[in-house]
Amino acid sequence: MNILGISAFYHDSAACLVRDGKIVAAAQEERFSRIKHDYKFPEDAIQYCMKEGKLQAADLDYVVFYDKPFIKFERILETYLSFVPKGWASFLMAMPLWLKRKLHMPTLIRKSLNYEGKILFPEHHESHAASAFFPSPFKRAAFLTMDGVGEWTTTSWGVGDGNKIRIDYEIKFPHSLGLLYSAFTYFTGFKVNSGEYKVMGLAPYGEPKYVDVIRKELIDIKEDGSFKLNLDYFTYPYGLTMTGRAFEKLFGGPNRKPEAKLTQREMDLARSIQVVTEEVMMRTARHIHKVTGEKYLCLAGGVALNCVGNGRILREGPFEDIWIQPAAGDAGGALGAALFVWHQLLNNERVVDGCTDLQHGSYLGPAYGEAEIKQFLDSNGYPYEYIGDGRLTGRVADIIADEKVIGWFEGRMEFGPRALGSRSIIGDARSPKMQSQMNLKIKYRESFRPFAPSVLMEDADRYFELDRPSPYMLLVAYVDRKIRRKMTDEEQRLWGIDKLNVVRSDIPAITHVDYSARIQTVHKETNPLYYDMIREFKNKTGCGVIVNTSFNVRGEPIVQSPQDAYLCFMRTEMDYLVLGPFLLDKKKQPPLKDDVDWRKQFELD
Repeated sequence: MNILGISAFYHDSAACLVRDGKIVAAAQEERFSRIKHDYKFPEDAIQYCMKEGKLQAADLDYVVFYDKPFIKFERILETYLSFVPKGWASFLMAMPLWLKRKLHMPTLIRKSLNYEGKILFPEHHESHAASAFFPSPFKRAAFLTMDGVGEWTTTSWGVGDGNKIRIDYEIKFPHSLGLLYSAFTYFTGFKVNSGEYKVMGLAPYGEPKYVDVIRKELIDIKEDGSFKLNLDYFTYPYGLTMTGRAFEKLFGGPNRKPEAKLTQREMDLARSIQVVTEEVMMRTARHIHKVTGEKYLCLAGGVALNCVGNGRILREGPFEDIWIQPAAGDAGGALGAALFVWHQLLNNERVVDGCTDLQHGSYLGPAYGEAEIKQFLDSNGYPYEYIGDGRLTGRVADIIADEKVIGWFEGRMEFGPRALGSRSIIGDARSPKMQSQMNLKIKYRESFRPFAPSVLMEDADRYFELDRPSPYMLLVAYVDRKIRRKMTDEEQRLWGIDKLNVVRSDIPAITHVDYSARIQTVHKETNPLYYDMIREFKNKTGCGVIVNTSFNVRGEPIVQSPQDAYLCFMRTEMDYLVLGPFLLDKKKQPPLKDDVDWRKQFELD
């Protein structure tokens, strides 16, 4: 049985193909359209899934859309009416897309796919819950989904058992932890639904000086984690922005303009909202455990991408283990919708072993074979060196050890926002200059943002305070005290962004200013080539950790094709590019034809 899941029209549109309960393919539309967080109907992602499954539309048994458009439309209308006339401008902007496309989803699906079969519409948080529990390794577990908003629900929790999920509790719009965090994302000058992870990365530079103000004025948090927001301070229910004048008055002035210089206020605001968010996550997790008595917790929804909060739930929470959907945001809704139909509606068995999840490392996107890559290189006249016969990993390890930066393009593309060793930029975690070099010369992004480590699974507890797998880069843990560097008195007195360039450990390129790291454990079973390359690096240097960041520049999606990879390689100051078994040296490449100065787009402090 073939089930196609689709998410679209909010952000991170995606498609997923499930065959007889197994995830065959999944990808975000942005990777094909090259429009970051593309919200449009995922025609290219669908085409990829169908091609990967060798299917025509007539071969599909079900097409499943990840939420109920009519209920979402009801919520939008009711909200605008309740705030009349404040929401008029926003209402006029929203209606054309609803009236032209969103309310005609069955027609759009049938026309786009030339499909005549069954179309189903689970609720938004049912799709999130299904994406959290069904691919997890647990036979039974509690689940928690938190995001901005679905139809009406913003938070839900319940229990998954075998092949069924049951939602027991919900918090409704406009009370939303995700939208609260997005309000601070907007106010600190970052893009909503895109820059939330920047706020999380900025938080350790600040002090929690606004926590009491947030608790007193903005959010009332109960002991069980439930909450209500004070809507006097927010404009998101009806406006074109997230916050208004009352919010500005509360925090001493207007919001930071995008690309303006970061001040200590933004750092303190980031730290404060992160503290409050973690408090809600922790209280909710403890309450769920108390009520359900379950040993395990599964997480999805955009808030589940807050890997600092996830790490706290794992370290300090009552659950024995947690599992987080790698595509926790709306993209993962496509996967959850398809699995919801297979298990929940069709009552098909779910077989798990308690240890191995069913998402295959989340390597679910397109792959390019050696012949395809060679044809691309030869047809364009790009010089390369062919490195076969198992020699590639050792050669790349030598290049990393020489403090060079490499674009690594291998195997199937990752599903979800994190690069996990298929579409990655990699470097030496031991290098004190690697963090600033990658940020400013490779990624063209803000200098404060930390990089993640890829570490061999068997070495994780040697470098980090982590005793279990973290294959999807969704857990933050601290660098082990044994490899931390003792700070001087002068260094300990540094404040704010001045903390940035201090060497804090034996692996400074991935050690954040609070000694934390967003860890990816690498497993031979799911990505053998990436594993072998890091092992070769360890054999040569004694270090089983490298820097891993997504293969893109700021404002661009992660690369999908060899052409995407080559353009990104040439438009940045990367030293080498690995495309399958082919190694490209930047110094030997011809200038790009008809190319613009890519760096002029990124005027950074």
